[in-house]
Amino acid sequence: MWFTNGVARPRTITDERILDALAQVIDRKGPEFTIADVAAEAGVSVGAVAKRFGSKSGLLQALTKQGTEDVVRRMRAAGNVRDALLTWFDRLADPEVATNNLAQLGVDLIDPELRALLAKHYAALEDELFVMCRREDLPPNAARVLSALVYGISMDWSVRPRGDLMERMTEDLDSVLEGWR
Repeated sequence: MWFTNGVARPRTITDERILDALAQVIDRKGPEFTIADVAAEAGVSVGAVAKRFGSKSGLLQALTKQGTEDVVRRMRAAGNVRDALLTWFDRLADPEVATNNLAQLGVDLIDPELRALLAKHYAALEDELFVMCRREDLPPNAARVLSALVYGISMDWSVRPRGDLMERMTEDLDSVLEGWR
């Protein structure tokens, strides 16, 4: 350690860069991705990814936590219920990307730790949506119903992509919201 004077070398690659690389790899490969795929996408060594996240599960747990924070922040920035809901799946407008992410979700549900994090993720989004629904004077169960609607639309569209996902989601959300109003 004489050449570093005992001081650890600063990180030049952020966790966010690695997690962004993970999201891109999942978009392309779904659950078939490897840590090596993520490392190559991020431009780091496999050892660097493994040291920071430990395993595929560790990577996915970190991505889920980051995703929850990101979506809640985007929901708040959207300002209204309709636009907040549209932020949930806006990056899945390509059928292959949507299918790969849906396949990854299926694998995530098998892992108890990831399943628990997903439950927290869904609860955080629904809690945020509940507050927004109250502000817009929507029915008490609106957050739950609207959440189920967009989850269902995204799953159906992943399997049977017809038209544009965001257009379909907007049309269906508008139908429900207009009916309530």
